[in-house]
Amino acid sequence: MSVTEYSLEIHPRFTETDGLGHINNTVIPVWCEAARTPIFEIFNPELDLQQWNLIVAGFTVAFIAPTYYGKSVTVKTFVSRIGNSSFELTQTCWQAGNKTAEVKTTLVHYDYSCEKSRPIPEDIREMLAKLNGESV
Repeated sequence: MSVTEYSLEIHPRFTETDGLGHINNTVIPVWCEAARTPIFEIFNPELDLQQWNLIVAGFTVAFIAPTYYGKSVTVKTFVSRIGNSSFELTQTCWQAGNKTAEVKTTLVHYDYSCEKSRPIPEDIREMLAKLNGESV
């Protein structure tokens, strides 16, 4: 079976809980950033900040249901679109079998030395294409 998405299990911290008793809406994007690490490693295996080659162009968050303290959350990450120099990730948060949030993030393959986007290399494009979120 091939990997078609990445998953990260998060254990919510008490400090991430807001006054209404659920995980604060500012926390979900942070969890999703942590869950993007395997994608970062495709572009930069050593995660070397001196060689960093991705930039976030934007993201949206849809809060579907409250996420609570005391129950683990699984963040699933897959590639939903691949362009010439950019691609989109879709990330979903799941708690106790319920989808609680969906985040879409556009990332750009970027050369910081000249401040320009660069085409995604073919070998990386092939790896991204496999992460389509569909079971094989």
